Amino acid sequence: MKQDMIVLLDLGSTQNTVLARAIRALGVYSEIHPHDITPAQLRALPNVKGIVLFGGENRCVDGVDVDVDPALYDLGLPVFAIDHPAAKCENLPAMPDEAWLRKWLFETCHAEANWNMKNFIADQIERVRAQVGKGKVLLALSGGVDSSVVAALLVKAVGKQLTCVHVNHGLMRKDESELVCKVFGAHLGANLVYCDCTDRFLDKLAGVADPEAKRKIIGSEFIRVFEEEARKLDGIAFLGQGTIYPDIVESGTKTAKMVKSHHNVGGLPPDLQFKLVEPLLQLFKDEVRACGVELGLPPEMVYRQPFPGPGLGVRCLGAITRDRLAALRASDAILREEIEKAGLGIWQYFTVIPDTRATGVKHNARAWDWPVIIRCVNTVDAMTAEVPEVPWPVLRRITDRILAEVPGVCRVCYELSPKPCATIEWE
Repeated sequence: MKQDMIVLLDLGSTQNTVLARAIRALGVYSEIHPHDITPAQLRALPNVKGIVLFGGENRCVDGVDVDVDPALYDLGLPVFAIDHPAAKCENLPAMPDEAWLRKWLFETCHAEANWNMKNFIADQIERVRAQVGKGKVLLALSGGVDSSVVAALLVKAVGKQLTCVHVNHGLMRKDESELVCKVFGAHLGANLVYCDCTDRFLDKLAGVADPEAKRKIIGSEFIRVFEEEARKLDGIAFLGQGTIYPDIVESGTKTAKMVKSHHNVGGLPPDLQFKLVEPLLQLFKDEVRACGVELGLPPEMVYRQPFPGPGLGVRCLGAITRDRLAALRASDAILREEIEKAGLGIWQYFTVIPDTRATGVKHNARAWDWPVIIRCVNTVDAMTAEVPEVPWPVLRRITDRILAEVPGVCRVCYELSPKPCATIEWE
């Protein structure tokens, strides 16, 4: 990578990503690294212009306060600390404002504001070509924002060396697989293979209630499908993935507990036969969208709301059953239709069905059916999120339709928890 970089060392802050994004917003690339990085490892990073020691409430690990290798201060790089009493440099009690940060970046570190999507894409195309050579790449094309942007970037980098595989794991939203095949096969002009593996995935997931176990089963089975498809093709050596920066951050560091294991991060089998190609690994979610715009993808593709790799599997809580999965898919379709019709501009919205029943009344008789939970959030980078105030007439219309049109459902609830303390997804 040719862009200048600021390295944030995580010494316990819960605001690492906030500062990283603030630095990137000023046009300078930033990365978060663990506190115990060695001087040799730091010197190996490209174009580092400065170091931030970011302390905070999680600075104690296994009963010991974390610190950095003292040799880091002798690398000849500007260093400042935030909320880290043990620092041997300037230590700010709280996050700096933009004016202070701008002065430090450009006057103290002499960094250049060269972090933008045009430069990023050029770097990644060069990197992918160097990594792949004349090899062939297999890509999971879910139709979500991340996989779509990866596909567009890989098509630009290696063209027909790319084969896209769309796996219908039975956990897609209503009519989504049909739409993916129609839009992406025509728009991207890439080789597209469609695999309907609904029964295979649902059989593997039968009786599995733990969310981490479900994620890992889905991720692992995805890889197995790709291996099978790769064996049908000649010369596949690489697996393209849409892993993005929040996936890495949320999978945990030494001073930050794991929020979740992403299927791209924690669910890969140890005997993986492919080398990974992950061109979006450095990007936050809004940067992924900006990359898609720069690549020329249509707005309906770039601004499509996020959908997790495990799909409805992490929204059908507990052990997945086909009746709840069907109710989840139908209620989600109603919600999306009504929110889009109302033109509310909400960043992400979906339904969740818990593994518990509630008492209701249907057809003048007692019912023992499922509740549906509506989840709506607004966010910039998916690291923090707020719950929007959906107008009551819209909520009432959604509720009436779900109760009337979705079998096996007797209640509709609207969730009010922001992130943090809640995560966006329920599992």
